[in-house]
Amino acid sequence: MFFPGSRYIKQTQYQTTLANGTTVPAVVPPLPTNPQLIGYHARQQGQRLDLMANYYLNDATQFSSFCDANNAVAPDALATHAQIGVPKGS
Repeated sequence: MFFPGSRYIKQTQYQTTLANGTTVPAVVPPLPTNPQLIGYHARQQGQRLDLMANYYLNDATQFSSFCDANNAVAPDALATHAQIGVPKGS
């Protein structure tokens, strides 16, 4: 269900039922890890986290590390941030 390297790959997965009776898969979201920062990026309007991850970390799939570095549960939570903390790569 998740791509290799996803922060959700090791999380608990379960089934839940929506109000209309449809059963859907769900996952327990991981807690932010607060990685060490190497600095801040002045985000331009429309800049995507996957492109920033590719530029700074050489891996577009590590966009979620920007969420962790900025204490955001989801990428959309960073959409209005002018300054984004850049996590130290592994």
